[in-house]
Amino acid sequence: MEREGFSRAALLVSWGVILAVVAASPAAPPSVDAAFQKFWTAKNPQDAGKATQDIVNSGVTFADALARLKRGRPYTAPPTRGASTQLQRRSVTGDFFYQLVVPETYDPARTYQVRVQLHGGVMMRETGDPRGRGGRGGPGGRGGGGPLEGAEQIYVLPIGWRDAPWWSRVQIENIDAILDSVKRAYNVDENRVVLSGVSDGATGLYYVAMRDTTPFASFLPLNGFLMVLANDQLIVDAELFPTNLLNKPFFIVNGGQDPLYPIRNVQPFVDHLRDSGVAVEYHPRPEAGHNTAWWPEMKDPLEAFVRAHPRDPLPATLTWEATVRDVPSRAHWLVIDRVRPAVAGDTMMKPDLNEFSGAGPNHGKELFPRALPSGRVDLTRRGNAIEMRTRGVAELTLLLSPDVFDFSQPIVVSANGHVVAERRVEPSVAMLVKWAARDNDRTMLFGAELHLTLK
Repeated sequence: MEREGFSRAALLVSWGVILAVVAASPAAPPSVDAAFQKFWTAKNPQDAGKATQDIVNSGVTFADALARLKRGRPYTAPPTRGASTQLQRRSVTGDFFYQLVVPETYDPARTYQVRVQLHGGVMMRETGDPRGRGGRGGPGGRGGGGPLEGAEQIYVLPIGWRDAPWWSRVQIENIDAILDSVKRAYNVDENRVVLSGVSDGATGLYYVAMRDTTPFASFLPLNGFLMVLANDQLIVDAELFPTNLLNKPFFIVNGGQDPLYPIRNVQPFVDHLRDSGVAVEYHPRPEAGHNTAWWPEMKDPLEAFVRAHPRDPLPATLTWEATVRDVPSRAHWLVIDRVRPAVAGDTMMKPDLNEFSGAGPNHGKELFPRALPSGRVDLTRRGNAIEMRTRGVAELTLLLSPDVFDFSQPIVVSANGHVVAERRVEPSVAMLVKWAARDNDRTMLFGAELHLTLK
């Protein structure tokens, strides 16, 4: 009996030790599938960022992670299609309303073009609530109305108002956040997202193009005018750099009978942009006023322009300028981190589009005033070699994609004629998912960063 009692006691002690060891052991790493499922179901970039560590801990290889990110999340059919849905986005800066129109024939197995359309009459609206004062105009009018319907696509119609006009940082944040949420719910073609605008929406579009070029394939300003942004009474909240317009093509329409922005006032500045290297397709309508009565005739040319100009997510050339208040400021795979006063040796490969190149009394004058220190980078990529011309840039980061760089070979970077980096850069899963969480873009993935300090 004593031997039997001893054996039972010993057995209980043994099980206790085993349970204690199991309890003290670290949790098993998440499976790769489970980690990516958590990442795909994140509601926003912040939640996706929190899910990245599970992917890293899962032990997934770089090649497998890259392939999964390129395939993207699984999509299902939405609950409603073919109707305009009024949605609300809440943020620390307030509530932002927008309309979403999804094709009745939406198929989650294929990708869709997206047109974001900014309405006019912004300063006449007292609130962003669609039920508030300001009303609903026709397509593109005050309060948005409906979209200017064209090819089969998803339409996004945000609402701007007096305290949150299109030419403000809060609206850039709003548009980016809305696009992110749409891409999480619908199978969007990331390289066919375009920004259009009518009247004030077209004017605000130029602001966005100069400050947030990365998400968009092209810009479509209709019945607007770049130089409205130079109006002191508008209270634009940032300095503007027309040179940044070199990165994307523009489809522009103006009317000859428009009492606000007639062709005779607008065309010299359109010519300035085009002559300075901006890709512009200009359609003056001599008979048109400040309305979109011309849409039936211009719909097909506009949609043909959009089809002919998909976004290059990893462009071989970039030009970007930002002030000390803007940094970090990004254009695709270039991030300006810190600016400094310009010094001898700083050079540029392209002209400054802020200097008006047209004839007449405005020749050589600035389009927009400058008060803050700014930095600019013009770069060209050829294979693993990057050539930069910089002015006023102290630090920058290059985001390196395995789709255009060979990580088995050195990356060679020169700035203003001097080699500033020549080394191999190791890609990592952590860096891959960091930027995938932020961008939510299957076609623009980065496996490494190259941070440079310029003397």
